[in-house]
Amino acid sequence: MFTSFFKFKNKISGLLLMSMVLLILLTPPGQAVSSWQGVVEDIEVMINQALSQYQAGEVETARQSITDAYFGPFEGEEMEQAVQQNIGSRNAFKVEYMFTQIKELMKAGASQKEVEEMARLLLEELRAYAVQLDKAAPKVDNSPFGKFVYSFLIIVREGFEAILVISAIIAYLIKSGNKDKLRAVYNSTFIAILASILTAIAFKYIFYISDASQEILEGVTMLLAMVVLFSVSFWLISKVEAKKWEQYIKGKVKSSLTTGSSFALWLAAFLAVYREGAETVLFYQALIADTDKSNYGMIGLGLLAGLLVLAIIYIVVRRGSIKLPLKPFFLSTSALMYYLTFVFAGKGIRELQEAGVIGMGYLEGWPTVSFLGIYPTWQSISLQVVLIIIAVYGLIYYFKQGRRAST
Repeated sequence: MFTSFFKFKNKISGLLLMSMVLLILLTPPGQAVSSWQGVVEDIEVMINQALSQYQAGEVETARQSITDAYFGPFEGEEMEQAVQQNIGSRNAFKVEYMFTQIKELMKAGASQKEVEEMARLLLEELRAYAVQLDKAAPKVDNSPFGKFVYSFLIIVREGFEAILVISAIIAYLIKSGNKDKLRAVYNSTFIAILASILTAIAFKYIFYISDASQEILEGVTMLLAMVVLFSVSFWLISKVEAKKWEQYIKGKVKSSLTTGSSFALWLAAFLAVYREGAETVLFYQALIADTDKSNYGMIGLGLLAGLLVLAIIYIVVRRGSIKLPLKPFFLSTSALMYYLTFVFAGKGIRELQEAGVIGMGYLEGWPTVSFLGIYPTWQSISLQVVLIIIAVYGLIYYFKQGRRAST
């Protein structure tokens, strides 16, 4: 088991290191912003430009400038994430909503005074957060250790969700006597990493796709992953009862998995890794662009250290899940899949809202819980409510069927 795992990890490590070399060669050196106040100043310049454009009657250009201010300094420099982690998810969403409100006011033909007032409130909010962040969480600078830490956090943060999905799928295949299908999961993971690297490089250097389009890709990928994981979650819960599992094993082990089931598992692994992988490469592109060449080695060390931590997480999760008895295993795995489904639903809608594809109907007083994918808009909440209703109905149906079969 461990031999195949380390071969797999070596493939991934090699591919990621290769991508680092490519990015170093392709990414020009940039100038890092050394404080959060500096990020706000960059945002202010772009917003003032948008206000001038709006005053001149260039509505769409002005709205695009607001979009660029959001995706550029605010999100690209990781201020949104810093606010979310150090001040509060609700505060981060409040700022995001204010960016959207400025664009909506422009679209509706609001007066210059109204648009300027909303912009003033936004900048006032951002300045207050910048003061707090510069004290509590200073922006990562060009120091070698700072680059190491940032690189390490990127790979661990982005890889964790993918590790959970892959570990659950692999544990299922081993328990069901389908070890021969592990290669398909490894291959799908490898292909997803390669595809995410190629996508990110293509977006950056070939097609010049906007940040908003990248958000659309992430949102669509998340919603596709939501559908696949939701179906896999219910399929697993249907096998909780021992008799059903025995029947399944007798019918499937000899002929392995059906084509449909095998493809669903392959696709679940691919989507989980592809979405995280593309985002990871984009983050590393931004990090390298803001780093002196003398510190590239520290970014590489951070990447390797992060991969080592992910490998440990993978081993712990995989060994723990395999040792679980069948019923707890299927219940816990199904619960994990459903949790990720719920999170992806909220985050997928949010990504599309950030890109302007879906409207943002703000729910005053509704909590923001980012680790659950809960955001205060009726669009994301509605989809999650539908998932809850389907899940409750499905659980009632499956357990009623189980009681009938046992009587």
